[in-house]
Amino acid sequence: MSDVVVVGAGIVGSSVAYHLARQGASVTLIDAGPSPAAGVTGASFAWIGGCSGDWPGGAEDLRGSVLADYRRLEAELPGVAVRWTGSLVWSDTSVRSGEGARTGDGQYVVGRREIADLEPNLRTPPEQAVYTPTDGGVDPVAMTVALVDAARALGAQVVHGSPVTSLKTVGGRVTGVMTCDGFHPASTVVLAAGTGVRVLCAPLGVALPVAASPAFSLRVAAPAGLVRTVLAGPEFEAREYRDGHLMMTTPYTEGTAYREGLSGASTLDRLARRTLERLRSAFHDTGPVHLLGHQVGMRPMPANGPIVGRLTPDESVYVAVMHSAVTLAPTIGRLVAHELLTGESVPELRRCRP
Repeated sequence: MSDVVVVGAGIVGSSVAYHLARQGASVTLIDAGPSPAAGVTGASFAWIGGCSGDWPGGAEDLRGSVLADYRRLEAELPGVAVRWTGSLVWSDTSVRSGEGARTGDGQYVVGRREIADLEPNLRTPPEQAVYTPTDGGVDPVAMTVALVDAARALGAQVVHGSPVTSLKTVGGRVTGVMTCDGFHPASTVVLAAGTGVRVLCAPLGVALPVAASPAFSLRVAAPAGLVRTVLAGPEFEAREYRDGHLMMTTPYTEGTAYREGLSGASTLDRLARRTLERLRSAFHDTGPVHLLGHQVGMRPMPANGPIVGRLTPDESVYVAVMHSAVTLAPTIGRLVAHELLTGESVPELRRCRP
């Protein structure tokens, strides 16, 4: 019997499995997909930010650990390679602070000249943008694979293509999980399956407030160095996740097709082509740029920030579901492993409890 069964081999579940295995726990990692990051993780823009953006609820308490945990993970696992490029953000409305002003810890308002220095290929730099030099990004699939491979090398069992159908309960206690391949016993089950945790938790009488939000991402082949930072404008976001390969995302909701004048079964293909056209028009001399693929991932969006902690009084079920999963995964993996193996409650998670 495993000490822990982790349900979900996205970036959060894989981080939890790795950190548990690193501490000597017996771990089984189970996922419905054929490979790691086959779900929403693979569709993530994977922007890592320790300073920028709004951090809902308990996520604010994790902010200070994000960058240090990523640096630690880079040192531990050669397959985790962060591009620490910094980020540039602007919207349709101009930034109201003056150039050089600080908008928050580690963030600065920069003008057109500084933006052109950071992004020399940008055709028409905005008048102002918010620059966060400590931001970066990863290839979310490559990072998840690195975590899973490291967990396996440390003794974890990894099961792909085996959806968890239910939690197995004996005498009111969860004793493992049922899959299409059979029963996997465990003393503790960690649910890290994104939006799928709602269905798994329902028989326990627990209704988690987790909505699903679509995210549309594209992978694009482009000249190396075309985009230098994590670039977030009003029409699209783009960054280079490895030489000659861009990750892009553009706003997408149920009303996108109507607003964009798109229709038919090929709506996503048309939206992808339109996003590429916007990339070409935004940069000088893009050269050969072509689409490698696109997908929509359903991001878990807890109502009040990350939900992390024990679900049942007997502590046999633990949940870890959150937005900004790529940013938080190294920190969450470390903290969850500590709680499960020591029985202690860490203060950083006090506002994340179910």
